[in-house]
Amino acid sequence: MDIRVLNYFLITAREENVTRAAALLHMTQPTLSRQLKGLEAELQVDLFRRSNHSIYLTREGLLFRRRAQDMVNILERARDELQEKQELAGTIAIGCSELHSMAEVAKLIDAFQEQHPQVKFNLRSGNNDDIKGWIEQGVLDLGLLIEPVEIGKYDFVRLESQEEWGILAHQDSKFASYDAIRPGDLVGTRVITIADRVVQNELVSWSGDYAVKMRNKARYNLLYSAAMLAQQNHGVVICLKLNQTFDHLTFVPLEPALRLDSVLAWRGQQPHSAATKAFIEFIRQEKN
Repeated sequence: MDIRVLNYFLITAREENVTRAAALLHMTQPTLSRQLKGLEAELQVDLFRRSNHSIYLTREGLLFRRRAQDMVNILERARDELQEKQELAGTIAIGCSELHSMAEVAKLIDAFQEQHPQVKFNLRSGNNDDIKGWIEQGVLDLGLLIEPVEIGKYDFVRLESQEEWGILAHQDSKFASYDAIRPGDLVGTRVITIADRVVQNELVSWSGDYAVKMRNKARYNLLYSAAMLAQQNHGVVICLKLNQTFDHLTFVPLEPALRLDSVLAWRGQQPHSAATKAFIEFIRQEKN
């Protein structure tokens, strides 16, 4: 029994008119009538009672309509489930801090899409606080976060790259010639610092007693805007070393070195799409 013929039967039963049903199915009325007659012959019952302008279900037709609808629903659901397994599709939303480890995430995305080309990714930039908030709101499926981070409520994989802290200084600044920045070097200097609360605490811990003696000019959540201030020689930016350069700015590392890890995290108890579940399983296998 062909699922197409079952659909023909259901649409004709709904419309109670062969001409209207044929128009909806984009076929001629004689063709549809032949298909319905063939179905009745196969079942050896009359499904319809016909009049000049209308067509009605018989008692057997009413019974068969219930069974036909069940069969169509089951077949369509089975087809969708099989296609989902064979051709995983959907969109995965990832929040990305400006981190060197984003290169690792990019490789994971590329490798996953080699296996599942119908899966797309949406990337959204922000700092730790932004990304955690978006995960909680359900806007994001996963987030790339720099440690230390309050990770208790999340499942995660730790990435291999370490994030190195330093400053961006204008090439005309005295700091551009330094081999490293040490606690105390920035006393009295206008500094532009990251807005993330937990990471700020880490930087304050590194600075020790000198932290309160710096002149806090501004805070940022994305480096590009902060770099624009430094390009005008309006201060130095305390930031991570990234795979990008800015005109007239020099990166100088901190000494003693401050290097932090990063994680790709998600809510373990949160319902996820089939695509997100598959990606989580993929990154677990890759990173364990």
